[in-house]
Amino acid sequence: MQTTDIEREIRSFLITTFLFGRDEQLRDSDSLLGNVIDSTGALELVAFLQERFGINVDDEDVIPDNFDSVKSVVSYVVKKRGSES
Repeated sequence: MQTTDIEREIRSFLITTFLFGRDEQLRDSDSLLGNVIDSTGALELVAFLQERFGINVDDEDVIPDNFDSVKSVVSYVVKKRGSES
């Protein structure tokens, strides 16, 4: 799966689940935490990533560096998929 496909799926999940279809509010590097998702939303995102991309998200990985923006989430998923292959 290409990075662009991963980004498209993550973006689609965020828009559908948290933004009620309003994609104009979701920019690649804007902060998700507190703006788009809250702590419960972060858990939903983690569950989605694990199920959809077949990765294991460790508790210590759920930090702003990995989950603060669309860009950082995509980068995290790509890295995890590469390390778990």
